[in-house]
Amino acid sequence: MALRGGIDLGGTKIQSAIVAEDGSVLASDRRETPTVGGPADVTAALAASLRAAAEAARVDPRELAGVGVGSPGEVDETRGTVTSARNLPDWEGEFPVGDVLSQDLGVPVRLGNDVQMATEAEFHLGGARDEDSLLGVFWGTGVGGGLILDGKPWLGRGAAGEIGHVVVKKGGARCPCGRRGCMEAYAGRGAMEARARKRQASGESTQLFKIMQDRGRTRLTSGVWARALRRSDPLALDLIDDAIEALGAGIASAVNLLDVPTVIIGGGLGLRLGEPYVDRIRTAMLPHLFVDWSPPRVLVATLGDLGGAQGAALQIDAG
Repeated sequence: MALRGGIDLGGTKIQSAIVAEDGSVLASDRRETPTVGGPADVTAALAASLRAAAEAARVDPRELAGVGVGSPGEVDETRGTVTSARNLPDWEGEFPVGDVLSQDLGVPVRLGNDVQMATEAEFHLGGARDEDSLLGVFWGTGVGGGLILDGKPWLGRGAAGEIGHVVVKKGGARCPCGRRGCMEAYAGRGAMEARARKRQASGESTQLFKIMQDRGRTRLTSGVWARALRRSDPLALDLIDDAIEALGAGIASAVNLLDVPTVIIGGGLGLRLGEPYVDRIRTAMLPHLFVDWSPPRVLVATLGDLGGAQGAALQIDAG
C-alpha cells in the first residue's frame, strides 16, 4: 500500500498526517506553529511534525511516496517556494520550503495553497463529493478561499481564492495585508485579536485575555473565542458579530460572481464554532445575494482539522 504524507501549515497550528491510498488517515500529529524565529524554524517544525505522524504510523518517512504541504502565503508550486506568509513569524521574503523539507525528510515534496488543499479534500473525500463546483472558505487566523470549478481546481495566475481580501467596506479597518476594508480585517482571528487588544487598552472589559492566560495560550485561539462566547463576553460577541457580517457580505459577493452550488466553511473558527455560526453566516449572506431565492448550500467542513493535511497528501502521485 502506497502511503503519502500531508502537512497543513496554519497560523496557529501544524497538522500532519500519514494518508492511505483511499485518503483515510492512518496517524496524525498536531502542534503549535512557532511564534518566533522565521521560515527556517517553521520548516523545521513541519519536518518534526511529519516525523511524529510517521512514527505513530510505524513507517519511515523515506518510505512514503512523497509529502504534500498546504501553506499560506504566495506559493510557487513549480519552484517549491513560499513568499510573504504574513500570518507566520518574520516571513516576508521567499523561502525554499520544498527543497529544505525534501532534503530533511528524504522524499519528494509538493507545495500548494493551504486552503485550496483543504477545499480539494472536501471535494474528493468530504461533504462536496457530489458537486462539480465548490467555494471553500476557511475562517481562522486569516480568511482563505479555495475553488473547484467544473470539477477542476481553479488557481488563476496563482493567487485565486483570496476571498479574505474581498473589500466589504471601502476605506474600512486596516487589514494585516496593509490594505483597508478587507473581509479579513473584520473576520480574521489575527485581526480580531489586534482589535480586541486595542479596545481593551482603551478601557473595555473582556474575559478574552484572562481565558487565554488560564488556558496557557499566547494568542486568542479558536478555543479561547469559543469559551468567551459561551460566557457571553460583550467584546467577544461584538467582534464576532462584525466578523459574521463581513463574512456574509464577502461570501455572497463571491457567490454572485461564480454562482457555485455549495460553500464549505472550515478553518479553526469555522470548525470550532460550528453549525450555529455557519447558520448565522447563511443568514448574513441573504441580503447580499443576487439570486436570493436560490441560495447555495452552506456547509461545515466535514473532514475537520485533518482536511488540510488530507488534501495536501492528495497532491502526491502514489502510483
